[in-house]
Amino acid sequence: MIQGKNVYLRIVTRSDLALMEAWEHDRHFLSEFDIFDLVPAETIERGFAGHSFLTTQYGRLLVVTQRDEVAGFVSYHHQRYGPNEASTAYNIGIGLHADYRGKGYGSEAQKLLAAYLFDTYPIMRVEASTDRENLPEQKALEKAGFTRDGILRGAQWRGGQWHDLVLYSKLRGE
Repeated sequence: MIQGKNVYLRIVTRSDLALMEAWEHDRHFLSEFDIFDLVPAETIERGFAGHSFLTTQYGRLLVVTQRDEVAGFVSYHHQRYGPNEASTAYNIGIGLHADYRGKGYGSEAQKLLAAYLFDTYPIMRVEASTDRENLPEQKALEKAGFTRDGILRGAQWRGGQWHDLVLYSKLRGE
């Protein structure tokens, strides 16, 4: 468990799978920036069975309030900027149920995840990207200590069109 002031991060357990599967199809969980394509049934179960959502390459942790309510999840995956292991960064993401957005939980969870990754792995960089129009997430990343690096033009296919993403980063020691 990774403890914060208002939320904590914890590993996914088998008892969480039904809730996570429901989120994959819940319009109150998904924001307009999270809707890509139809998701096959039982993808959560298969992912959990394969690696429990926690490897050095990829991870997913639950965001839980101090009242023990599961508010959503944070995730991370490798991003390589060169052929050697030292050129590895982690790209993070977040998904919060609509009932928990706008309350500071997201920025705190992303800050906790970045700290966990820096404490656990010999990396220099943690990064995140979000849709150019997703101003609440941009504010949350800045509140979590991330710096805006720039625009990734036409980087994401969603809703039948290409979207620009804003790239943010946090370096070790920042």
